[in-house]
Amino acid sequence: MSDTRRRVKVYTLNEDRQWDDRGTGHVSSTFVERLKGISLLVRAESDGSLLLESKISPNTAYQKQQDTLIVWSEAENYDLALSFQEKAGCDEIWEKICQVQGKDPALEITQDPIDESEEERFEEMPETSHLVELPPCELARLEEIADLVTSVLSSPIRREKLALALMSEGYMKKLLQLFQVCEDLDNREGLHHLYEIVRGVLFLNKAALFEVMFSDDCIMDVVGCLEYDPALVQPKRHREFLTKTAKFKEVIPITDSELRQKIHQTYRVQYIQDIILPTPSVFEENFLSTLTSFIFFNKVEIVSMLQEDEKFLTEVFAQLTDEATEDGKRRELVNFFKEFCAFSQTLQPQNRDAFFKTLANLGILSALEIVMGMDDLQVRAAATDIFSYLVEFSPSMVREFVMQEPQQTDDDVLLINVVIKQMICDSDPELGGAVQLMGLLRTLIDPENMLAPTNKTEKTEFLSFFYKYCMQVLTAPLLANTVDDKHSKEALHQLWGVMCSVACFFTPVLLMLVCFPDNFQTAQLLALILELLTFCVEHHTYHIKTYIMNKDLLRRVLVLMNSKHTFLALCALRFMRRIIGQKDEYYNRYIIKGNLFEPVISTLLDNGTRYNLLNSAIIELFEFIKVEDIKSLIAHIIDNYYKALESIEYVQTFKGLKGRYEQEKDRQTQRLNRSVRYRRDPRTLDEDEEMWFNEDEDDDEGEAIEKSRPEEEFPESYGKYIEAKKVKESEDKENFPKRTPTGSFKFTFSHSTGAANGTNVKSTASPATPVVKVTISSFYLSICSENYPDDEDEEEEDEEQSPRKRPRLGS
Repeated sequence: MSDTRRRVKVYTLNEDRQWDDRGTGHVSSTFVERLKGISLLVRAESDGSLLLESKISPNTAYQKQQDTLIVWSEAENYDLALSFQEKAGCDEIWEKICQVQGKDPALEITQDPIDESEEERFEEMPETSHLVELPPCELARLEEIADLVTSVLSSPIRREKLALALMSEGYMKKLLQLFQVCEDLDNREGLHHLYEIVRGVLFLNKAALFEVMFSDDCIMDVVGCLEYDPALVQPKRHREFLTKTAKFKEVIPITDSELRQKIHQTYRVQYIQDIILPTPSVFEENFLSTLTSFIFFNKVEIVSMLQEDEKFLTEVFAQLTDEATEDGKRRELVNFFKEFCAFSQTLQPQNRDAFFKTLANLGILSALEIVMGMDDLQVRAAATDIFSYLVEFSPSMVREFVMQEPQQTDDDVLLINVVIKQMICDSDPELGGAVQLMGLLRTLIDPENMLAPTNKTEKTEFLSFFYKYCMQVLTAPLLANTVDDKHSKEALHQLWGVMCSVACFFTPVLLMLVCFPDNFQTAQLLALILELLTFCVEHHTYHIKTYIMNKDLLRRVLVLMNSKHTFLALCALRFMRRIIGQKDEYYNRYIIKGNLFEPVISTLLDNGTRYNLLNSAIIELFEFIKVEDIKSLIAHIIDNYYKALESIEYVQTFKGLKGRYEQEKDRQTQRLNRSVRYRRDPRTLDEDEEMWFNEDEDDDEGEAIEKSRPEEEFPESYGKYIEAKKVKESEDKENFPKRTPTGSFKFTFSHSTGAANGTNVKSTASPATPVVKVTISSFYLSICSENYPDDEDEEEEDEEQSPRKRPRLGS
């Protein structure tokens, strides 16, 4: 059998009875050796990966729906669907399936699977009993019909036979005509039987029957039958709700009658599934899978038809953005777009991309700026839902729009600032809307989705924009509630009130922030802002670091450690923990300079010995510093706070910090001693020797050395050196070094107090003129880099007296 490739979409039915999109590819039917049979293969058009490999089983029931769909079940609670781009492709694959199963391609469903015992039972029955004979469609036979429909639900093959019988000779329409007769006669018994019949027919799960039952002529009679549940004392009034209460509002007149009919049908069928039909039991869950598919593909068709009508969408946007449009009309337009976007989720990815690009080109984001600032809570909620669809679809598209706004408008009405202000001023006590908006903001500022190959500079440009135009709006409530000085706090509140005065609905929330700075709703809001700032610390290294240090933000945040709401204190602590977790010395120096551990340690001590989350979080902060061996912070903590912390013995964290501190201190001492030892020139054993070396240097070199070693660096030897320099020309040649028999040199220097006065002195030893004799190895003079064991004691003594580096005058 030759392969025939057709473009197709693969869907699977999830646990919530919703169709999940598994990808787009090309389908073929071919023999698979591993499966030992003809199979359906779908390979992804993007990378050629295998999306589906399904053997065409002779006993699997395949259904062909709406000319472009093939639906079947492979296992219990595992339904599959192929949505074809072209009808010809669907017909081709359907013929392949029917050929394998030996069925007539004219049928819309193949044989249902039956178990072996049922097959044997039917083989034992007479041939004529395989047919389902329907009683005449009469009032007196309704009970018999109801019993028949109920009895076949447990048998797949009998369900199929019954469905074929009901579709023949217009039997369903005749039954629904009997409903009108029973209702006119108020025949409750007959109406109860019709309820059982219609409910059972829906559970047959056959698309061909749905096409008849949900047509304009029949659907309201179906709803009427389902009102007369025998378990109810009084019937429901579903038809009254659908015809009188539920109003179909055309925000813009729909001229396409087919589109209007499809919208009506989809709404009513959705109502039947969600409201009228009882929740199916475990054994009935698969009975309504075709009904779910019917609704799903209706929505796909509605969105496609609306999207293709450019005149309709253009008119909708024109009225939405027109200042003359009444508030009620604008509310209807926003709700329409909300439903429109919700329906778009049923589209295939490439169609969904085209849908949102169409909305963007028509100006959906500009329209959202207007409606999100309206006083109507329902309008703002609907606008938020639309915005969430757009952000989820393409954060880059939203970012591109907002970065162009500063050229066209003021900062106060930037789209992101409008979103931030709506988050801050959410009137819901639980801040449900604020949580949703915070998630959208985090998506927009997440660098992980700023890696589009088409725009290499998107991350840098957008973050610069956000920190320039939006960050001050986001942090304004935080800064307004964390000022120690009373007058400064009032000034900040006034500034924030002026900034938000562009929308009158902000006023009550701002008053709440000023008057009740530590109430529960304010604490929740500040916790949300801190969560977003903590995210920034982790993902925005440069921009957030600059902002924190310029605004001294950590100090302000740590004021919240005193909040009576523990969750807010934990948010503030988490913010500091994330900063320290960066292990950035700029942050560490900022913390040390500001003594920012003080509020944390005060909270720890105030908490006492209570074992709670706050205590554990603070201990974990210091444990992290110890484990990561952050030396600068360890030294700061021990030097400034150890006396307050040494009494805490129920954990070893602070003793461990002290141990780290002592180890580092010992290492530094050893390193310093080693450094001084290695830097000291072994030839500089005393000042007299230094002076002798200078005598043998020419004047220019001596002057250069003198300039390179300022007097303040070695004051004592420098004074003696100057005195010796004044008398060096008058010194006798007897002081010149003489080689000793051992191969070393012997020097004799004679100095007296008279030398400093410029008088001539004899080069002889006297009590007033001490003689210092130094022996230096000739090898030492040539290498100038070796220390000998015999000199170590003397060197260590010298190092203890003066750790400064001595001048290397003879090098």
